[in-house]
Amino acid sequence: MSMDDCLFCKIINKEVDSEIVHEDEICVAFNDINPKARVHLLIVPRKHIAKISNIEEGDEKIMGHLIKIAKDLAERFECKGYQLLFNVGREAGQIIFHVHLHLMGN
Repeated sequence: MSMDDCLFCKIINKEVDSEIVHEDEICVAFNDINPKARVHLLIVPRKHIAKISNIEEGDEKIMGHLIKIAKDLAERFECKGYQLLFNVGREAGQIIFHVHLHLMGN
């Protein structure tokens, strides 16, 4: 899938509406359309990386930033506890091939 066809790239570029709850120069976070918890957000890097196994040298800052933003959003949405999840590859349940961190909190 090219970046032109990527749903998350379209959300990042505001070509597709989504309920964005956070955005900065590195990532965008928005509500999952099929929530599995009281709070279910997707935290997506602006850089198109298809899956975790495609991370390159230098992407560590991006990945660490996603986790930091997840922590901040969990606090903002008053999650008592939460899970962070990356699905890597179709066999693991990845549907959209743009790295995204699920934040699921209660």
